[in-house]
Amino acid sequence: MNMFTRYKRRWQVSRAKPGDGSLLQPYRLWQLFSRSLFSIELLDQAGRHHVYEVDVRHLADSTTKKSPASLYRDGVQVLRGNVPVAFPVPGGVIEVATSLYGVRRMHYVAYDRREQVLKSHPRSQEGLRARFDRRFPRVSAVIGAVGLVVLLVGLTTALATAVEQITRIEVVAQHLGTFVSPVQLPGWAKFVLSAAGALAAFDRALRLKSTWMAD
Repeated sequence: MNMFTRYKRRWQVSRAKPGDGSLLQPYRLWQLFSRSLFSIELLDQAGRHHVYEVDVRHLADSTTKKSPASLYRDGVQVLRGNVPVAFPVPGGVIEVATSLYGVRRMHYVAYDRREQVLKSHPRSQEGLRARFDRRFPRVSAVIGAVGLVVLLVGLTTALATAVEQITRIEVVAQHLGTFVSPVQLPGWAKFVLSAAGALAAFDRALRLKSTWMAD
């Protein structure tokens, strides 16, 4: 683990605050787009099994009563904090991070650097996407591949447009010349590409495969 990673880990752990001892609320259908719930079973030093659950509230922030992320042990809140956060647990930490499109990271990282993705609640949006992947693996793979292509096309188009705008600046144009993007999309095509990109990013978030392109 390099120095940057160690500093990042310490900073994320420092964001974890003591919980209030409240009980974990059942997952409800109407919370499909506002809440994510993940779990993992771990052994403590005495060899006893405990279920750790991470409750993510997508609409919460530092000003709300509910914390953006809370850690429950056997149904009781023990830690909470703003994301990104790392919750200390037996044998390692649980790293939690979100993006505009959902959960970006929900991994148990052991002290020996082994990583394990937590299991999503079956009724959550991540759980429903995982069930779809198990039932229709080929269709799911096609959706993922198409989504990746959409993100790549969107990124390429955005970069070309950005370079064109930069080279229109007089000082830049004098030294480097001007660049005209080979991709000139009409307004409706830009809207469709943006919408498709958002859907692709959302799908990758549901599968916990968010990338810097999606973010």
